[in-house]
Amino acid sequence: MSEIAIGIDLGTSNSCVAVLRDGKTEVLPNAYGEATTASVVALREDGTITVGNAAKANIIHDPANTISSSKRLIGRYFFSEEVKKAQAICSYQIVEGPNHGVRIEVREELFSLPEIGAMILRELKSIAEARLNEPVTKAVITVPANFNDNQRQATKDAGQIAGIEVLRILNEPTAAALSYGFGKGLAQTVAIYDLGGGTFDISVLQIADDVFEVLSTCGDTFLGGDDFDDRLIDLLADEFLERENINLRNDPFALEKLKVAAETAKQALSVDDEVEIRIPDVISAPDGSSSLSIERTLSRVEFSRLVNDLIQRTFKVCDEALQQADLVTRDLDGVILVGGPTKLPTIREAVENYFGMRPKDDVDPDQVVAMGAAIHAATLVDSEHDAFLLDITPLSLKIGVAGGLAETVIDRNTPVPIEQTRTFTTFQDDQESVAIRVYQGEARESEGNELLGQFEFSGFKKARRGQVAIDVTFEINADGIVNVTARDPESGQQASTSITLSSGLSDREIHNIIEERRTDRVQLDTELVPADAEAVGAVKLVSKPVTSIPQAKEALADSTPAPVADPPAASAAAPAAPDAPAPAIETPAPPAPVATAPAATAPAEASDEGILLATTQVDGITTDEAPPTDELKNYDEDFDTKVDQFEEELELLPDEELEPLESASEDDFTAITDGEEFLVVSDGLDLDPENAATQMLEADAEPDKGLFEDVGTDLTTLDGGGSENKD
Repeated sequence: MSEIAIGIDLGTSNSCVAVLRDGKTEVLPNAYGEATTASVVALREDGTITVGNAAKANIIHDPANTISSSKRLIGRYFFSEEVKKAQAICSYQIVEGPNHGVRIEVREELFSLPEIGAMILRELKSIAEARLNEPVTKAVITVPANFNDNQRQATKDAGQIAGIEVLRILNEPTAAALSYGFGKGLAQTVAIYDLGGGTFDISVLQIADDVFEVLSTCGDTFLGGDDFDDRLIDLLADEFLERENINLRNDPFALEKLKVAAETAKQALSVDDEVEIRIPDVISAPDGSSSLSIERTLSRVEFSRLVNDLIQRTFKVCDEALQQADLVTRDLDGVILVGGPTKLPTIREAVENYFGMRPKDDVDPDQVVAMGAAIHAATLVDSEHDAFLLDITPLSLKIGVAGGLAETVIDRNTPVPIEQTRTFTTFQDDQESVAIRVYQGEARESEGNELLGQFEFSGFKKARRGQVAIDVTFEINADGIVNVTARDPESGQQASTSITLSSGLSDREIHNIIEERRTDRVQLDTELVPADAEAVGAVKLVSKPVTSIPQAKEALADSTPAPVADPPAASAAAPAAPDAPAPAIETPAPPAPVATAPAATAPAEASDEGILLATTQVDGITTDEAPPTDELKNYDEDFDTKVDQFEEELELLPDEELEPLESASEDDFTAITDGEEFLVVSDGLDLDPENAATQMLEADAEPDKGLFEDVGTDLTTLDGGGSENKD
């Protein structure tokens, strides 16, 4: 048996863990036998930490010390709109940390968001280890497709703190497509409508002979199921304010009761047309003489009116994704729903009306992402599996230019991994250093994009303006994480380069967090109840990278498995320059067409410390010689006797008409019948430029006349450079 690697869906409201072994994909239930675990962390008075469903039960009793929906804050700046909104509705304290980052203060302790995520990941890791009866150290973790570089890196940091080697950061819609189409020999174009607790994503993929190519992806990281809950919370709070002249939002205990009631009512409306909302003793009367309560009936029609504009917001994102894929709804063969909120009939009906077809109902929205991540994880550790996954970057990569504008270097929806090199020259005589601000986003103005950090370079020779060439290389790896380097081609000097993520953790901070071992305070429940899981299948690995469906078909026909190396560590810390005005760069002349890339969020000042994204591209996959599999449990010889005894007892029951059990059909499962061959998809991992599958995009560009300014020193574009699609 090969090495075990798990797939983790780290969700806003709930998380899920799965594994592919013995040709089957299994969702691993927690100690309560539940497939999903609440993404909630509770800190007790004695210093211990509870994670999961037990922690969620603590929200009403101790809201100030119970952290939920932390994923909405991970990788964000403190001044962002999402953080401001969270401060207004969350009972726990959200404070500013170093470098404009976000920290959560609980019981006089400060926690970074990656550390909170690590506690949830550690719980999921322990669930997997208890179910599999062996240590688990490797995983693929999913993120919303529209997560920017800061958010992806923060998620990867969370895995490191939890003691997990993160093999890949995988987009959630892509993982869902893997689970849906894996091993079925489909030839379809599908849309993945992913509405989670805190984010919304839509991806359009082409599936052909177990090759999965992402055509486009778009999203809204400010829209999710929590926003639907907020509408109902506002309704209940406003009605109570009008009736009793008491604002329940000002009482943290009452507010948490509203949150629980709203979420419960929303979930009930996925089954019933009408629900009764009862919140006894929601708050005490002003004179303390009695307790006040809420009783209200909520219909599905009324709830639909409350959230209709939020649903329509998702379709605006769908319009954009279809336009980028150059498709219309009638070109699609299917729509797959992902995320708990998509169980609501209101959303299912709206999706059916928009796409003109009924969404697929043979996948579980809560489990499909984790199952797809498990499939992909298996391909990264086991050379017996074949895999082709052609993913793209969702956000454009830009550099700041003069006038507060941003120039695109790599466009969104570019296949990853991708590398783009631009050549610049100094603008002033005897210039000693340059500084460039790197952004992700789609806005023309710099402030409308997410600042990734300030890139610095020095140590090149002094010369007259225009006589020093500097090659600046922008790379987006298979995880969607950005790496930026600068090099003096004449001297080979590049030692003084650095990029600092303003809201991220430095390597030193991560090391200190691990050394403090605060995640070890998480109480793990290892007593498991029996649970079964459905299956999805076994795979073979194709090592030859591809960039298109035809290439993938050809590679599948004549490929042979090839072991490859495990992904190396990614980041190295580097000190950043002190806060300074954004380097001014005069807008250059439009360069020749170059590679395409991703989008982003809000701006920030340069930080004093952060993360140097010195990520190295994965070269492949390794396999270890596996220990022999455990023997199957002995067959219970008394089973037939027990069945006969049960049937005899059944005959003694009073005569009555019994409903026959409904037989399960193929469409009820994402599993594949035994005997079929499974192929899974991988990110073509061979990045050797000499490889025939490596794609070079060359462009002859006119010299750019742009200027880079850094504290009085400037840099001017020499040429448009070239781009290299490494996969």
